[in-house]
Order: sequence, then C-alpha cells, then structure tokens
Amino acid sequence: MQIIEADLNRPDHAQALVTLLDEYARGGTGTGAPLSDFTRANLARELARRPQAHVLLAFDGDQAIAVAVCLEGFSTFACKPLLNIHDIVVTESHRGRGAARALLQRAQELALTLGCCKLTLEVLEGNRGAQALYRSCGYEGYELNPATGRALFWQKKLEG
Repeated sequence: MQIIEADLNRPDHAQALVTLLDEYARGGTGTGAPLSDFTRANLARELARRPQAHVLLAFDGDQAIAVAVCLEGFSTFACKPLLNIHDIVVTESHRGRGAARALLQRAQELALTLGCCKLTLEVLEGNRGAQALYRSCGYEGYELNPATGRALFWQKKLEG
C-alpha cells in the first residue's frame, strides 16, 4: 500500500476522491444516497483551491482504495493549528486490511509537519468499528473539564 498527498488538479486523483466519497455516501454509515451532481462536479476543484485542505489517497497498486480528507483548523486555547480528519473512507473490498490505520498514521505525520497541536475527527455513534480503530490509535472523546462533559458535534444547515 502506498499513501500520497493527492494533487486534485490531476484528473485521476480528483476522480479517486469523488468515487471513494460517493461509495461512502451511498453506504450504511453515509446518507444512503449518492453524492449530488453538484458535489461530484465541484468537490475536487473546491478542495484544491483551499491551501488548508489536504487529501491523502491510499493505493493498492494503481487502485485508489482509501481516502482521508483533512482540514487545517486552529486551536485558540493552544494558539496553534490543528488538523481535522473530516472524512476517512476505505473501499468495501479493502476494509480490514489496515488502510484506515495507515491513513491515520499519515495524517498524524502531516499534522506534526504542519506544527499542529492535535488531530480531531468525528465519528457516528453507531459506527463501532471506526470507534474501536480510533481508540486503538489514541483518539478519545474531547472535553475541557470533566464537570461539563464531552463535546458534542452539532450542525445547522444553511442550504436545503
């Protein structure tokens, strides 16, 4: 397995990103529906325009088998950048072979290179397999003070 930082101006890397995310979107832990036509047509270009976006692709030979989309953020308390693993997807045929763990390790190396103070990610409550992997790699629920509890990830959609 080889992991590279994608060049989303390359059509093959752009297509690998969209194909892998579409597979995830259609699956049981995604929305159950394909990516929209708009997203399919614009995702790679929009991410390529953002210097704080880093897309890691894992290959088995010439086949893209996994992707991690990482976005730089900033920790105000630490006054340092952080790296959020916004998406991590392994194609179904290659699950259980270490690709996600390898992507997490490569994301950690990237974060250290960028001078980040931490890595963050979100995981669905029902995705027990991913939670077990993340715990085994040192991730845990986020809290500032045990008295106020762990952080919750919320959203407010701005478009329909």
